[in-house]
Amino acid sequence: MENKREVLLKLFVSTLYLSAFTFGGGYVIVTLMKKKFVDQYHWIEEKEMLDLIAIAQSSPGAIAVNGAIVVGYKLAGMAGAVTAIAATVIPPFVIISLISVFYNAFRSNFIISQMLEGMQAGVGAVIASVVYEMGRGMADQKDPLSLLTMAGAFAASWIFGINVVYVILVCGLLGAVRTLLAGRRGVL
Repeated sequence: MENKREVLLKLFVSTLYLSAFTFGGGYVIVTLMKKKFVDQYHWIEEKEMLDLIAIAQSSPGAIAVNGAIVVGYKLAGMAGAVTAIAATVIPPFVIISLISVFYNAFRSNFIISQMLEGMQAGVGAVIASVVYEMGRGMADQKDPLSLLTMAGAFAASWIFGINVVYVILVCGLLGAVRTLLAGRRGVL
């Protein structure tokens, strides 16, 4: 492997490029990171890349940034993680800053306002699709406790208006208790 400075430079340029020209969400950039770091540079083995992405998925935040953090840390320690974060965040930051500068000029424009309304509808459809797919996957498991937790979380949030943060915390606590009890019984 090259010296640390060369690795950091290649890591910065690669993640900057991937972040700037990747459209379609975090899972797209993860695929391209695999092609770049596993297939092209041979810095990471494929199985190890899958493990790093599993860590990135399970962490809170954007998967593109989390993926860059774990890959950067694996390659060059803390300096690699910071380099990868900077390179991954710069393109969206610049693009959103430019959009915000011009937003005030265009917000009263009829065509732009209609485009934004259409985008809102599209986002709603994507969220509904994800909820359906996740709910269907949960129902396919036929686990009564998981189905009850899902229904309870929905009712708490939608019907009773309980803050989603509390719903997530309670669901996490239920999952932890369930895991501990299963571990004591030797089910795991």
